[in-house]
Order: sequence, then C-alpha cells, then structure tokens
Amino acid sequence: MASGFQTLTGFRDFDPRDCQLRNYLFETWRRVATRYGFVEYETPMLEPTELYLKKSGGELSSQLFRFQDQGDRDVTLRPEVTASLARLAATKQRDYPKPLKWFEIGQCFRYEKPQKGRTREFYQFNTDILGDDSPAADAELIALSIDTMRELGFTKEDFKVRLSDRNAWSKFAADQGLSDDQLADLLQVVDKLEREKPEVTSAKLEPLGLVTQQLTDFIADPANESDALREIQENLSARGLGDYLEVDLSIVRGLAYYTGVVFEIFDTKKSLRAVAGGGRYDTLISTLTEGKTDLPAMGFAMGDVVIGLFVQEVASASRKFEVWKMNNASCDIYLVIDDEEKRPEALALVQELREAGLRIDYALTKTKYDKQLKAAAHTLAPFALVVGRDFPQLTLRNLNARVQEDIHPNTDTVAYLKKRLSEPQGPLLA
Repeated sequence: MASGFQTLTGFRDFDPRDCQLRNYLFETWRRVATRYGFVEYETPMLEPTELYLKKSGGELSSQLFRFQDQGDRDVTLRPEVTASLARLAATKQRDYPKPLKWFEIGQCFRYEKPQKGRTREFYQFNTDILGDDSPAADAELIALSIDTMRELGFTKEDFKVRLSDRNAWSKFAADQGLSDDQLADLLQVVDKLEREKPEVTSAKLEPLGLVTQQLTDFIADPANESDALREIQENLSARGLGDYLEVDLSIVRGLAYYTGVVFEIFDTKKSLRAVAGGGRYDTLISTLTEGKTDLPAMGFAMGDVVIGLFVQEVASASRKFEVWKMNNASCDIYLVIDDEEKRPEALALVQELREAGLRIDYALTKTKYDKQLKAAAHTLAPFALVVGRDFPQLTLRNLNARVQEDIHPNTDTVAYLKKRLSEPQGPLLA
C-alpha cells in the first residue's frame, strides 16, 4: 500500500513548514552573496564519476552515490560542487573578467551515516573566488561567511571562525622528513584530532614516526602561523570582524584538493558539527584540465541541515526567522464569507483582488465563521476581509493587533487594502 512507503534513509520530505526554513536560508544566502558582488551559476547534479575521483581524496570516494547509467557510463550524483565549478570555470573563464566571484545553491548527495546535522542529501550554499591568489580573496570569502551568519541572526557569542593554513603543516612535514604521501596521511589524522580517541590517533601517528604531543605543541605555538593568516586577520580586523576569528591549526579540512588557507565555522557551545567551511584550492583546475587552465581559487560552503538546526537552537536567530515568516506569509488577505448568500459577490471580489496582485485565499465551500478565522491565522495572513450580509460594506480584521475596521461601499477597496498592507501590522511585524 502507498501509505506504507517512507523516504529512504538520510533523505527528507519538505512539507510547507520545512520549505519555509529552506526558502528563508536560500533568500538569505542570495542576499548576502549578491551584496558582495557574486553572481549565480549552476551545474548538473549528475556528473562523470572520474571528476570526483581525480583529486577529491579523503573519504569522499567511499561516499558517492555512483552507478552505471543506461548508456553504460560511470556517473555520480554530485557529492559537492567545487569539482563541477572547476570544470565549468575551466571552459568559461575566458568569457569573464577576473576574479570570478560566483555562487551557487544546489542539492548534493553523500552516502554517509545519518546523524544530527548530517543527512545523505542536502542543499548547499557555495561561494568561490577564482583567478586571485592573494590573502585578500581569502579574507573576502571569510567576511562573506561571517556576514551570512550575522544576517541569520547569530552574534559573536554564538559562533567562531576557526582559521588555519595547510602550508603550515607542509612545513611541519618537511621538517619531520615526511613524504607527500605521508603528509596526506598526517592531514587525515589532524582533521580528526578532536573527534577520535587518543589511542586511535597514536596508532595512526606511529607509522609516521610521530606522537600526539608533537601535533598539539605545533598547534599551540603562535609562531607557526603563516604570513597569509596574519594578513587575513589584519584585513578582517580593519572591517571590524576580527572578534569572530580564532586561529586554530588543527583545522585542515578533509578533502585532498585544499592547498593553503582553510577555515570552519563552529558554534561556541560545540553542540553541532562544523556549521560551514572552506579553503584555498589553487591547483584543482589545473589538475582537472591537465595543465591547460590554471586558476587559483578559494571557496566556502554552508549546508542547510546544520545551519537549519542552529537557527532553531539559538534564540536570536529563531526570532529573526519567525519575523521573516510573518513578513513572508503565503497569503496577504484571507477572505471570510460570513453570509453564504453573498458567495457570488465574494468570488468576484477574490478575483478582483488577485488580478490586482494581492495574494488571496478563502474557504472553497461553506465553512463556519470561526473555522475560517482559524484558517486565516494558519496562513499567517495579517488581515481577514469579511464579506457579510451588509455587503458591499466590508470588515477588515487585523489578525495581529486583533482589531477591526469597516470599509465603506464608496471606498476603492484595492487601493485601501494595498495601503493597509504597506503599513506596520502590529507588534509581530513592527
């Protein structure tokens, strides 16, 4: 029976309430990105598997939704967007002035174990700067990430940007006489340093000839900060954003294509996994094009699952979302039919108001007055317009302030309602 079907593990339905949060995130992401001068792009959700195997590394290759299509091609639902962007930018970069400042909001898929803040499908906000290798580009993206959090209602008490540089670990590895392959193994250990048990970390370090104390000492020493990290801090401090930063060399990010500065956003209570993150990937485009195109690049991504949980957990962010919902109700005015004999007149009024651009809902069949008002409240409409026995006189009920007023027959109803909708509607919308 159809009622017995459920979503696949790690996949989600979005009922209208869930869509409200998703749309709120999308709108906020677009607003901040365009404020920073970024332009939107999109890539296919299905790509050749080779695109992700060539340079992603880490655990990603084991998390692919990978299959043979009907043309016997090895394809994968995209697990992230950076590789797709690199492919696109390599073919189109000559058509645009540098640097490219591009953003994308789209769905990704990873076969991971579902847990708090992690699903197997998710939407992701991606912003990238391509064609600029300066720390100023890194600072610009980090500033965008901070402003995205602030736009969602978070404060410096709620989150920190933990900033690092893989080049510091490259120097550490060279000083220890490690090979490039051993450096990759080291970075995997550092990436999980906070999450794995000490004995597991020690066992992984033993083949490298290292002990955990060497890592923790290196992380704690400010002298190991790179020049790029210092320049980024100066840039962001000049913007008044320095208090959001925390240099933490234990942040290295999991993907193999990162080449320099990396960062992650964490909630200060540490109740969630990383809220967002990014880093520099200067060699990825060259690798994918076998040296034909060489563009330095820096990217940042934020998924909807973790940030959605964070919005609902933090009071200031949750309040901002509630205000957004009130201001973005699905309905401007709910038309209430208090006298069923006036339904023809009410239908004519519904059509007139809709043609004037107003969002109008009403009860399709005879419904009790109180139930119509409850339905009006459910839509979050600020007003209910009552058509009763005294029509063409109408009654306008302010559902937030809980007051009402009469609209007389000689009034231009459309103009009057538009004027009222443009005004503050009560304490919830002020």
